[in-house]
Amino acid sequence: MQQLMYMGKRKRRLQWREVADPVLQQPTDVLVRPLAAARCDGDRLFLSHSVTRLLQLGMALHQVDRATADLFGPAPFQAPFAVGHECVAEVVVLGEAVRSVAVGDVVVVPWAISCGACARCTAGLTSKCLAAGPTLASAYGFGPAAGAWGGMLSERVRVPNADHLLVKVPGGIDPVSLASASDNIPDGFRAVAPALRQQPGAPVLVVGGAARSIGLYAAGIAVALGAEQVDYLDHDRERLRIAEALGARAIELPERRGDWYEAHAPRRGGAYPISVDASSNAAGLRFALRSLAPGGRCTSVGYHLHARTRLPLMQMYGNCSTLHVGMAHARADLPDVLAVVASGAFSPALVTTQLADWSDADQAFLEDTTKVVVHRAPAFAPPARSPVADR
Repeated sequence: MQQLMYMGKRKRRLQWREVADPVLQQPTDVLVRPLAAARCDGDRLFLSHSVTRLLQLGMALHQVDRATADLFGPAPFQAPFAVGHECVAEVVVLGEAVRSVAVGDVVVVPWAISCGACARCTAGLTSKCLAAGPTLASAYGFGPAAGAWGGMLSERVRVPNADHLLVKVPGGIDPVSLASASDNIPDGFRAVAPALRQQPGAPVLVVGGAARSIGLYAAGIAVALGAEQVDYLDHDRERLRIAEALGARAIELPERRGDWYEAHAPRRGGAYPISVDASSNAAGLRFALRSLAPGGRCTSVGYHLHARTRLPLMQMYGNCSTLHVGMAHARADLPDVLAVVASGAFSPALVTTQLADWSDADQAFLEDTTKVVVHRAPAFAPPARSPVADR
């Protein structure tokens, strides 16, 4: 079958290659055929730059946090490997023990492997599943450092623990609009939804940047969940336009935004009970933290690779601030995410800036734009009524 591979420094960074078809390995497995796949914000790190040697050198010089090797391996993003960890797919082959989905069902495939039964999964930490394997994160699209799961830009993908892992796309929702529901949409959701449950209507600040789409998903979901004001800061006019379309107030920053962040950050505390750092920039993170109101919570959704990222800890102490960092637990949040989309209050399609044909993914995934989605036609029409009941 054809699978899209990251090839590193070669002239064509992404190439379609012939690989062996996946097969069912357990009775709880299914095979799916991806219909729509999205480029994750984090994928741009290796798609836009040849980072393996740079990260290795940075770790050797103690400039890059050595935990990077624990997460991505001693040679982070070393080619070749199968890319893609966000997709909506159709079920094509069932393991004999699978009961919750049927052939033809359209499903979201979460980026991280989880079992649904271990202590971490039942606590909602589905991206840290105890049964998923020995790697720090077991997932699609990151190569051997995350396990031998392959990538979503494939003709077929094996999904384990299907009764737990797969989530059906509700009727009436365009599956293509949910291509990023495997990771980036839930990432934006978890950055604002828990805090808004505790403080309904609270104002939200989103500092946009390198986590290009996640910040926008967070802003749009905050609006949908009833935040009385959502301010979105960024220097990129494409993203500012999208933020306004999602109902947020767009605030344009100058290109030298690091200096702007330092000059304009509140010295004691700010006006936002909730903030989101989607900048992947140390100055942006500090701004998001310093903009919190007393008792506020900031969620940082991007990579901070520097070994010495400074935090305003004394201000946070005096302001009783909370910083949450970490990967998204997409499977745990997907039912609530899909409910928000199904309500019509939030349209993730507004964040997609390039929609391309599946066969053009090798070019589309390299485009310098906010959110790329590739799609193709279903192999067959799903049944009008699934013979398997929803869970």
